[in-house]
Amino acid sequence: MDFGPSERPAGAAPLPTAIKILIAGGFGVGKTTMVGAVSETRPLRTEEVLTETGVGIDDLSGVEQKGTTTVAMDFGRITISDDLVLYVFGTPGQDRFWFVWDELALGAIGAVVLADTRRLADCFPSIDYFEGRGTPFVVAVNCFEGAKGYRLDEVQVALNLDPGVPVVLCDARQRESSKEVLITLLEHAMKTREARRRAAGD
Repeated sequence: MDFGPSERPAGAAPLPTAIKILIAGGFGVGKTTMVGAVSETRPLRTEEVLTETGVGIDDLSGVEQKGTTTVAMDFGRITISDDLVLYVFGTPGQDRFWFVWDELALGAIGAVVLADTRRLADCFPSIDYFEGRGTPFVVAVNCFEGAKGYRLDEVQVALNLDPGVPVVLCDARQRESSKEVLITLLEHAMKTREARRRAAGD
């Protein structure tokens, strides 16, 4: 049974605060992998097998071995503490599924833009989207085997990011590495929110 704020039984534990964040980026960059790595529950996935229908539409450059694609979203949950729960939504990476982005972005406090240095330009649509909405975001460089390494400041310049946007390295397959990315995002989102609050009060 659900109770409103004034209807909860005396002594009942307070309901945890739910925070929504997005994991975005280009096709095959590791969004589904990251959601699966951090979720404490079995993640909800909407992956479909790539078929010949996508030939000439889906760009598989650099991810030729990929056999599935997310068509709606990935979803996972992380309990940070008794009073804080993160809900993580992975966005579809292909242009033809971007119509669901606006729905997924509603209520999100921030986003992680995953980057692959072999296909760095694939980040730009995600970056443009969140900049346009004023959504705080961080860029996480997913370290794929065989990919050339770049300094974080080089990635920041290549993506033409505001100096205040954090850029970090990660391995989307590893839970702890992915959690560090989410912590960086939460800290950045809180700082951004506080800065905007102060600016509005001036």
